[in-house]
Amino acid sequence: MCALGTLCAIDTKTWQQAEMADFEKGTLTRLSLASDGRLALAPVVKEILDPSVAFLWAVARDSKGSLYAGGGGLGGAKTKLFMVDSTGKSKTLAELEGIAIQAIAIDSKDRVYAATSPDGKVYRIDAATGKSEVFYDPKQKYIWALAFSKSGDLFVATGDQGEIHRVTPAGAGSVFFKTEETHARSMTIDSTGNLIVGTDPGGLILRITPAGDGFVLYQSPKREITAVAVAPDGTIYAAGVGNKLPPFPVPAPAPAPAPTPAPNGRPPGAPAPPTLAGPAPAIIGGSDIYRIQTDGYPRKVWTHAQDLVYALAFDQQGRVLAGTGNHGDIYVLVADHKYWKLVSLAATEVTGFCAGAGGKVFAVTGNIGKIFSIGPELEQSGIFESDIFDAGAFSYWGRLSHSPRENTSVVVETRSGNLNRAQKNWNAFARTDAGRIVSPAARFLQYRLTLSGTAEITEVDAAYQMKNVAPEIDEVEITPANYKFPAPSASAPSPSTSLTLPALGHRNPSSSSTTAPTADSGSSPGLTYAKGHIGVRWLANDDNGDSMLFKVEIRSANESSWKPLKDKIREHYYSWDSTAFPDGKYFVRITATDAPSNPPDQALSASAASEPFLIDNTPPEITGLSGTPAGSKLEVRFHTKDALSTLGKAEYSINGSDWMVVEPTTRLTDSMEHDYSFQMDRGTGETTVAVRVSDDNDNQSVAKIVLN
Repeated sequence: MCALGTLCAIDTKTWQQAEMADFEKGTLTRLSLASDGRLALAPVVKEILDPSVAFLWAVARDSKGSLYAGGGGLGGAKTKLFMVDSTGKSKTLAELEGIAIQAIAIDSKDRVYAATSPDGKVYRIDAATGKSEVFYDPKQKYIWALAFSKSGDLFVATGDQGEIHRVTPAGAGSVFFKTEETHARSMTIDSTGNLIVGTDPGGLILRITPAGDGFVLYQSPKREITAVAVAPDGTIYAAGVGNKLPPFPVPAPAPAPAPTPAPNGRPPGAPAPPTLAGPAPAIIGGSDIYRIQTDGYPRKVWTHAQDLVYALAFDQQGRVLAGTGNHGDIYVLVADHKYWKLVSLAATEVTGFCAGAGGKVFAVTGNIGKIFSIGPELEQSGIFESDIFDAGAFSYWGRLSHSPRENTSVVVETRSGNLNRAQKNWNAFARTDAGRIVSPAARFLQYRLTLSGTAEITEVDAAYQMKNVAPEIDEVEITPANYKFPAPSASAPSPSTSLTLPALGHRNPSSSSTTAPTADSGSSPGLTYAKGHIGVRWLANDDNGDSMLFKVEIRSANESSWKPLKDKIREHYYSWDSTAFPDGKYFVRITATDAPSNPPDQALSASAASEPFLIDNTPPEITGLSGTPAGSKLEVRFHTKDALSTLGKAEYSINGSDWMVVEPTTRLTDSMEHDYSFQMDRGTGETTVAVRVSDDNDNQSVAKIVLN
């Protein structure tokens, strides 16, 4: 039985997936994913048109059910307007001067209006013949949005000057409102005739009355308001993307060279176009969606750190739809900060929406430019294929369960392998047997769910148990003689009496995490000087993450049996007093066991021995200490020998004075036996000469002689 707070190798662990982030690691096919981690069938998605262009920026639908879409990426000086009639037949309706069509609107007579950029112009196209004519030229670089009022006036949102133009049905237009921003980036009209406008780079959301009076409803923390939409009750939704740029110091003006035309037609020094104007610097900072209530109160209701919202619309139930890049995802907002990732389209960006009959929604995309229909009917079935789970070691699989458990419209399959990516060298997918995983034991696991009908999944749990493997001892090292470690703790670790919870709103991740193998980092506490002590330290790990205990044993080079020094050590180091052992060569053996984490009959152990090391507590022997006259000097000689260690430093002292180093007669101290000689002044009386010698193990001898 494992102690409280101790993780056992034979414990049944659980791989749990219950949050949006868990399921986003897998692959969803015909499924929607909720922000609270639910999986359900997605709306049916059909490709309506692939016109072989890089981008479609705008889409609109007339009263007969015909769709009109335009974009860019064809190359050359013209862009195309495409038409798909109510029967699904498609054609190129018109070719217009310009690089891209950024906005499309349809009047009460089903005449089509398309705005081109750069050098923006508004064209009117006859839907029957495809004949086009310039309806209005605002003399602006970009045209971002078109919208008709109930009176039939066409409002045109422009950039680089951020102006709103009003154009009469006869084509006579003028500046209606100046936003004092670079771009009037998005625009719609509410039920009372007010214009709702989003700007760049200030990120403003403006309300402009039919009389031309403007009011800032909200200053967004984002740089660019890419889309605005008004619900039937007057609630305003707006999408903001990109972080605002910090102000830069203004350099002193310098003489300007003569202007030269820019390759893209933009004057030198003019502001760069915003997000959807083609190639531009990458937008950083993700995006937000704001809701402005009818009383003017603004609130952020959705945010994403990576996806950029390019388009807003409403579904059949009046919920907000958000088309995004850079993964082609469409989200539907169901409450503040609660949403579904509804579908992911086969394109990088979802750039525009328009409503169809019976709750159907049409979407256009960029990179690659296509038209899709979405819903309202749901798919008949959908598949979720999980990411690869790493159990950390060879493991046995148990039951795979899902919630709600009573849901019978779910087929569960698993496969296993020992390669960290699912390839042909894995086992094939196999259906679970009454909830039990039948895939062979292995290190890695993947599951696949097939949902049908009204099936909905909120949580998936897979039980597993690691096969217990023996610990490993990677290295055993003897520490320098005459130093010791702190004494190991004799008591077992006390059970944990605290619990750390995850952030509020997140489930406890501990059940789905893999326990990392336990290992000694190689560090050890500092040693303190202690004559006669010696120590050992070791590296050890357990692939199951089991707790380990260690036994230290010793034997001499002439012995065959190991003698215990210390058992049941938790630390990865130990010191002992070597003076109780005869001098000579020895080995130390470390045995690691995972017994603290396993029943006795399943515990495993492993051993490793050190390199031979020397125990030497005997000092060198000093012989032949004598002094003989040498002219006016006395010459002192002595011989030193050590049984096991190389000699170290030799010194002498005369009449108790400071110790002076003396070299052997061979100059090099590189042997266990040396002769020494030094000269001293002859005194007038008795002179006491002391010599001392150390070996490599800090054993020291002293000898004395009295000379006349």
